Amino acid sequence: MTRNLLILGGTTEATALGGAVAKAGLRGTVSFAGRVERPKRQPLPQRIGGFGGVEGLRDYLVSHQITHVVDATHPFAAQMSRNAKTACAKAGIPLIALTRAPWGAQTGDSWTHAPDIAGAVAALDRPAARIMLAVGRMHLNDFAPNPQHFYLLRLVDPPQSPPPFPDHHVLVSRGPFTAADDRALMEAYGIDLIVSKNAGGTGAYAKIEAARELGLPVIMIDRPAIPDRAEAYSVDEVMAWLGHGADLGV
Repeated sequence: MTRNLLILGGTTEATALGGAVAKAGLRGTVSFAGRVERPKRQPLPQRIGGFGGVEGLRDYLVSHQITHVVDATHPFAAQMSRNAKTACAKAGIPLIALTRAPWGAQTGDSWTHAPDIAGAVAALDRPAARIMLAVGRMHLNDFAPNPQHFYLLRLVDPPQSPPPFPDHHVLVSRGPFTAADDRALMEAYGIDLIVSKNAGGTGAYAKIEAARELGLPVIMIDRPAIPDRAEAYSVDEVMAWLGHGADLGV
């Protein structure tokens, strides 16, 4: 059977997988949700935009004769991951997730866990501080109830509207970053506290290393629940799954 993949992308892992798939001579498409204005160019054809929920995704899989789906979305793209599992089950198409193990606190880390964005907002109901807010531009307005803080915002794309904070600074930059650079950044802006999603992987970890080195506390937002599915933690595992139908478990 000729493989025809749909890679649900938006991560560095998805780009790496696309390169491996193209090198192997397999057909495939990388799909982006459209939240980033300038997605990285892919070695495979790409599409941008939603599918229209579970039924829209199922229809796409059938009409485009997709044989395998790889969910390589961000660990916080929970709704897309739920839709992918349900749509693949309806269409009878195998699905695997190319994901990252979550970060774990190490010696020297000072983490306060928040169950979700709302929990992180509640944790900032405190006296004014200088905060590095690393949650992406889609969630900036959620933090409007705490305007007493200075917010350092590092974003892939400029915000579509002015952030709802009287005192803030926007840096438009795309990672990966280094711990040394992030330490210098935090020192330059006098950062007291970091708010971060538990994205996992290496591309966004520099700020966590820098916080540890500086002895700064971190509000770590836990990942949303994802339905059980087959998971892989490397491109090689996904390629083995494509070539041999390996059952990697959950």
